[in-house]
Amino acid sequence: MMRVDATIKIENVVASATLKQRVDLNAVVKGYPGVEYRPEQFPGLVFRLKRPKTATLIFNSGKMVCTGAKSEKESRRAVMRVIRELKKSGIIVSGKPELKIQNIVASGNLGGQIDLEKCAYDLEKNMYEPEQFPGLIYRMPVPKVVILLFASGKLVCTGAKREQDVYVAVSKLHLELEKKELIFYD
Repeated sequence: MMRVDATIKIENVVASATLKQRVDLNAVVKGYPGVEYRPEQFPGLVFRLKRPKTATLIFNSGKMVCTGAKSEKESRRAVMRVIRELKKSGIIVSGKPELKIQNIVASGNLGGQIDLEKCAYDLEKNMYEPEQFPGLIYRMPVPKVVILLFASGKLVCTGAKREQDVYVAVSKLHLELEKKELIFYD
């Protein structure tokens, strides 16, 4: 049996932050006409950055949600940059924000073909209904993530709270598939 290491790419990091104070969203719009704010459709304001390429939702409660970052570090940088921009436009922000990673989504490739039918029997906590969805949905208890696994060896890992959890989960799954002879290499 040949061992091929999986390729993993972080696609999106979702982080929440709170400023622990209210924010006047109309004042933000005045300082930054480029932001999107349509309170009749959605209560949050969308603040987009080009670098890092992210979108941060800001609510008048002072809560923020940043999406689109490719790493934990990048999401932290994006939130801090948005706060700097708010301060520049005259919004008073006191104190440091509390930032928390909510979800990390990654894609990967295990480099082999996977027998999903056998996986459905041999892996615990999974769901496989090929007439509904072509992938097997595997719920890993530790680290707590959900992996969508496809016959091609490609996968999507979601639900991680730390980048490290993604690598640990994919590695753990890969070893399990090899041990149970559920993955085949050309």
